[in-house]
Amino acid sequence: MKQTVITDKAAKATGPFSQGIRSGPFIYTSGQIPITKEGKLVDGPIETQTHQVMKNLEAVLEAAGVTFTDVVKASVFITDMADFPKMNEIYKSYLLEPYPARETLCVKELHMGAKLEISMIAIVP
Repeated sequence: MKQTVITDKAAKATGPFSQGIRSGPFIYTSGQIPITKEGKLVDGPIETQTHQVMKNLEAVLEAAGVTFTDVVKASVFITDMADFPKMNEIYKSYLLEPYPARETLCVKELHMGAKLEISMIAIVP
């Protein structure tokens, strides 16, 4: 069984995907890039973009009835590894120990020219 997670506090899904899916005890978020709920890319340095991505993820998780404390896995895609330390500090500020498992991959480019994209998996307590 799967159930769609929808919120108007983050950008709407603009393609054949959902903002999130609940399946059993798990919440799977789609990758979030730094766009506003109106669909506009937040321009600026990696710090500004990371805050927007985390706010989008927070909204999707909240709509599913969970929080960052319930996240067990994160995937980070970044276009410049030189931005990793700054992204990591902001990412860390939204989470508490024990931190989720995570991988970070450097990619050539992301949709709309975003500098990063993050997806998460949470467990319903």
